[in-house]
Amino acid sequence: DIRYTIGSATPVAGVPLTLALTLVNLADNCAPLAGYAIYVWHCTAAGVYSVYNENSVAANYLRGVQATDSDGVVRFTTVVPGCYSGRMPHMHFEVYRSLALATRAANKIRTSQLAFPTETLQTVYASSSAYTGSIANLARMTFATDNVFSDGYSLEMVSMQGDPASGYTANVTVGLAV
Repeated sequence: DIRYTIGSATPVAGVPLTLALTLVNLADNCAPLAGYAIYVWHCTAAGVYSVYNENSVAANYLRGVQATDSDGVVRFTTVVPGCYSGRMPHMHFEVYRSLALATRAANKIRTSQLAFPTETLQTVYASSSAYTGSIANLARMTFATDNVFSDGYSLEMVSMQGDPASGYTANVTVGLAV
């Protein structure tokens, strides 16, 4: 559960989201990659990042790392990311060969971002006052005008199920040739 700063009892506001990311080996018939570490981070419903925007490592909400299970899966409990000016909503992630190696950015083997379906985001943003600023920011953006996703995003797009009242699940499979 990455909705909290470590040691805090107050979660970040937003519509609940469970992210399930599956890591597979493209060099081995998409076999699951167990024991790999995935570090995820994203902004709040208001478009604020811990550490970056707050300039303090003491605020570390919406950041977490864990190892893939025997099926190559990690699950993070979080909130649907907001939309800040100039970017489509997204989540960042890095992949490491193990948790032990995830302590240094130099050890990462891949870095990427996850994209979210625009129609689902519009529904989420309209349902919660936490996303007030995200409504206008999303209305000004498209994947074609985003400086990261403009070259393509189909392999980074999550599939989402759920509703604003009970929350969403997002699923994505990431393939690596290792």
